[in-house]
Amino acid sequence: MAWLNYHHLLYFWTTARLGSIALASKELHLSQPTISTQIKLLEDSLGAELLQREGRKLVLTEMGHMVFRYADEIFRMGKELQLAVEGKAVGKRTRFVVGITDVIPKLVSERLLQPAFAAVPNLQLDCREGPLEQLLAQLALHELDVVISEVPATDEVKVRVFNHSLGETGISFFGSPKLAELRKGFPASLEGAPVLLPAQDSAVRRALDSWLEAKGIRPNLVAEFEDSALLKVFGQRGMGVFVAPTAIEAEVCRQYDVVVLGRTEDIKERFFAISVERKLKHPGVVAIAQAARTQLFA
Repeated sequence: MAWLNYHHLLYFWTTARLGSIALASKELHLSQPTISTQIKLLEDSLGAELLQREGRKLVLTEMGHMVFRYADEIFRMGKELQLAVEGKAVGKRTRFVVGITDVIPKLVSERLLQPAFAAVPNLQLDCREGPLEQLLAQLALHELDVVISEVPATDEVKVRVFNHSLGETGISFFGSPKLAELRKGFPASLEGAPVLLPAQDSAVRRALDSWLEAKGIRPNLVAEFEDSALLKVFGQRGMGVFVAPTAIEAEVCRQYDVVVLGRTEDIKERFFAISVERKLKHPGVVAIAQAARTQLFA
């Protein structure tokens, strides 16, 4: 039986964490050639390259990412063992790594994630944002437990994943109190009205553009944003009308001191949990899915 050399794993983990053999050398008080040799021995024992050089930098290979994540967990547990032996209280924590596409409103993200804390004692949440393609790549490497997205993963993705519908909601139109008169005659009142819209590559923006065109409404586009939170801040300042999912209508009004100008069910925002498993297993993901379907988007 082949045994894993944990000294070699430590040298690799430290180098990957710090980003260079030189920095690892200083932290471990070892020479750079020694660390390089030990990492090579680890690669030989695993039968895979873990680090490769790009220019002057060392970067993790696909296998390196997976090994690093395991090493991270191993040395975290080792630290907990030391503390336990010293008689210091150590609460066992369940790590939950979630990727969320960067176009999902922050209030929706918070509402989706909150049930996981109630369902899983001592949950340690690691929340990461980014484009869907980037998050799916991390999911494929098992760096994430789940990806939450506003669109499902398609067959074009070169990764075997499964889409789990969390629910859908219509959208509401909001504005500062000085724009409250737009409630009269909505949605025709949006003709020529100042609006703040999501970026053009978002699903809700495409749906909004089609809806406005179908209604023959031409608002005055003041600004467009990739960051939904920044968009709402501008809306709070009275710069224009903005939209958000109806499911978080009350939170938007309370947090940004705005009023609802109108609603439509013709435009739907949909949300999905994407996993590498056909059936959801992580208790945090199960809690998110159940709460989304029975409460948030019920």
